[in-house]
Amino acid sequence: MRPSAIRASRLLASAAALAVLALSAAGCKTTGSDTTGSIGATNTARSDGDWRQSVDAQGARYREDPGNAEAAIKYAQVLRATEQRAQAVAVLEQASIRNPRNMALLGAYGRALAEAGEYSQALDVLSRAHTPDNPDWHILNAQGAVLDQLGRHAEAQRYYSSALKIAPNEPSVLSNLGLSYALTKDLKRAETTLRRALAQPNADPKVKQNLALVVGLQGKFAEAENIARADLPENEAAANVNYLRQMLSQQGALKKLGRQPNTPASNAGT
Repeated sequence: MRPSAIRASRLLASAAALAVLALSAAGCKTTGSDTTGSIGATNTARSDGDWRQSVDAQGARYREDPGNAEAAIKYAQVLRATEQRAQAVAVLEQASIRNPRNMALLGAYGRALAEAGEYSQALDVLSRAHTPDNPDWHILNAQGAVLDQLGRHAEAQRYYSSALKIAPNEPSVLSNLGLSYALTKDLKRAETTLRRALAQPNADPKVKQNLALVVGLQGKFAEAENIARADLPENEAAANVNYLRQMLSQQGALKKLGRQPNTPASNAGT
């Protein structure tokens, strides 16, 4: 086996690699569209001061009426965006007790649980966030992502397929599906799926970075770097390429999938 293939096999060995995937798979994001995580090093997120103001404002609104589902969801969004995950879970848990049939609230609660690593409970809550006769592709996508985190990749891929029947060519679902294939070491199929995601007009830049990683894992390093730097200013392109190289050079590379260094708010979602 070629050294690059050995390295790819080693990097893809652990299902824990998808630790961030469920969050960005969830839909209804606070700072962007429904996307998977990025390996990129760029950051166009709001400033820390802006986020603190949002936390204060949404927190005040929530405390005025803790039973208000919309207020709870928005407060939890900014809490998660500032990595206050346990508090976000607590807010949504209390709100869901008061509003047990609110699907949007249950969806947000399930995704927050996934982000906090409570995967089994997340699956239970997400299963109640939509119904078989009226499925929500955002929730199917999130359920697939949680299953991937549990190492149940075949099941996860069935959920993504169901989501794609509702939202054909949705790039966030395709990107998650591509990463799921990568975790089963089917890198060719992963690349094909991620290229399909990237071809969609509403694809998030993070999809391109996920494609760069999968291409690099196949030993096509020059092509991966070209993908990572495409259509970016020089400084951002250099940062993305440097981070890609770091990802591909260490055994725990995929554990960072979806994270941007020192940018805790940039990949937040509900």
